[in-house]
Amino acid sequence: MMITWLLEPLQHAFMVKALGVSTLVGCVCAVLSCFLTLKGWALMGDAVSHAVLPGVVLAYWLGLPFALGAFLFGLMAVTLIGFIQQQTRVKEDTVIGLVFTGFFALGLVLLSKTASSVDLMHILFGNVLGISDRDLWQTVIVSLVTLITIVLRHRDFILFCFDPTHARTIGLNTTLLYYLLLALLSLTTVAALQTVGIILVVGMLITPGATAYLLSDRFGVMVLIALGVGGLGSLLGTYISYYLDASTGGCIVVLQTVIFLLVMIFAPKHGLLAKARSPLS
Repeated sequence: MMITWLLEPLQHAFMVKALGVSTLVGCVCAVLSCFLTLKGWALMGDAVSHAVLPGVVLAYWLGLPFALGAFLFGLMAVTLIGFIQQQTRVKEDTVIGLVFTGFFALGLVLLSKTASSVDLMHILFGNVLGISDRDLWQTVIVSLVTLITIVLRHRDFILFCFDPTHARTIGLNTTLLYYLLLALLSLTTVAALQTVGIILVVGMLITPGATAYLLSDRFGVMVLIALGVGGLGSLLGTYISYYLDASTGGCIVVLQTVIFLLVMIFAPKHGLLAKARSPLS
């Protein structure tokens, strides 16, 4: 029964592509989520994922790749957030809320003026089961660029996330690292558009890292755990969506959330049960 359950979806070409793309995107989001968790940028991930919507709609109007419009508007959003934060006394979380709601509202206005919004609704909620070969290769290329950049600069990113003051003291360009990390966030959002869409991508960008953070205090181990949660959660979520005939992105994020809740309860050191047994609790 288990072998039949595993093999049946693989008889369909669209499911093979969906399983591969979902797992790849889950792994990319998982790696980046570790840095976002350490940096405390959950809201920033939410901001970028929503801010790309007007770029997607404009790209649709101009006949350009959705990824190009999404990436450009993601960069515009993070640049505007940094500028407003530096030039005013408004706090970062407030600035993020202002910018991402403004960009998302603009996207909704443009979307409402679009004659045919079928393709754009797939961007909002994801449609990995119907991903085209062009979008598949686009996702693969964007994912590889993101992973390679993280591998090459991972030591600098780790220090920047843990202690930006020390990173600046030893000569690292923290401003460059700030915008580079946000650029990678924009790229990852682009990679996840077809899988879970703009609405749910923040779940994949936060949940694996948050789960791993409860299980390990070592960053290297944390990344490996996050990869397991992100990759395996995406793979199994896609399988579940096939048998439930439900939203693939929704199944992936729900499964990852369930994994987080189980870890929150049963984690050997930082779980709720462990804290309840501790004599210091």
